[in-house]
Amino acid sequence: MKRPFAGETPGDDELLHYITTEDPAETEELFAAARLVREEHYGRDVYFRGLIEFTSHCKNDCLYCGIRRSNSRTERYRLSPEQILDCCRAGDGLGFRTFVLQGGEDPWFTGDRLCAIVRDIRAEFPDHAITLSVGERSRESYEALFRAGANRYLLRHETADSAHYAAMHPAAMKLSARKECLYALRDIGYQVGAGFMVGTPFQTPQCLLEDLRFLRDLRPHMVGIGPFIPAAATPFADYPPGGVDLTLRMVALVRLLLPRTLLPATTALGTLSPDGREQALTAGANVVMPNLSPQNVRPLYSLYDNKICTGDEAAECVRCMSLRVRASGFVPAMASRGDSRMPLEAAAEDRKISA
Repeated sequence: MKRPFAGETPGDDELLHYITTEDPAETEELFAAARLVREEHYGRDVYFRGLIEFTSHCKNDCLYCGIRRSNSRTERYRLSPEQILDCCRAGDGLGFRTFVLQGGEDPWFTGDRLCAIVRDIRAEFPDHAITLSVGERSRESYEALFRAGANRYLLRHETADSAHYAAMHPAAMKLSARKECLYALRDIGYQVGAGFMVGTPFQTPQCLLEDLRFLRDLRPHMVGIGPFIPAAATPFADYPPGGVDLTLRMVALVRLLLPRTLLPATTALGTLSPDGREQALTAGANVVMPNLSPQNVRPLYSLYDNKICTGDEAAECVRCMSLRVRASGFVPAMASRGDSRMPLEAAAEDRKISA
């Protein structure tokens, strides 16, 4: 089978062709090529990350997000530093070697408070990877968190098209600022995760092409790709969700463009399709993120409606996901930190950031 754009730098026309194709044979060719590339670099291992959603407070007002500042209908919570540590302890007991601390941009969690939390986790778990996903911060804050012991940072760019970004966010938020953060994180030495939604309002194939261009330039260590799912009490509540098929094609395209990156099989895919995460694995993904958050707060981290796995205990999530991974023909690599094979090269000093 001929691999799509094997050994070549694909042009825009070829990328757009695979973004928009509805031919099942071409799609399967794309997925098969992505699987082959994934196996060349990662084998059939699927890495597990323990997700801790520690705050649903957010200062931002993104039009698509269920925990946006203006949503007065959502119930807010914060985990205490000791509760976060307890989640890590539970995760370690289940075999996790990576913790992902994710939350809204909550001003209560100042740089000093976050650094103290990271230091406490690092002291208790010196060999584990600590991933943060806490939004846009100053370079100084990123540097302090890195010194405290954080290894990885996830910051989805959401869309690399400036006009589309403006249509999805309040005027105070700028795509240029988001990109500056991502390049700063890479320059500091983090393993960096970017990512985008598929099927958001006003998105065009050209927008998705811009995402691929941006990722090829950034060369992140992980890329999170999930379908848009509307959230109640947001300006986008009545828009239709994104398509699973298109999301899977974007996963495969990113795998082919960035062979050594890590690609999660996202919860959003599993929310729209019962086997969505398994389909993502067959399209080139190799990461899953079972939830370690306390059961009583999981339904409150409502980025979108009808999110799956909010009622299961952490141990049940791990057991279920391990069975799903094995049934799909892959190997649950719980014992591994699952570091990215992308090099930790610094971003260019003179890189131009577009608005």
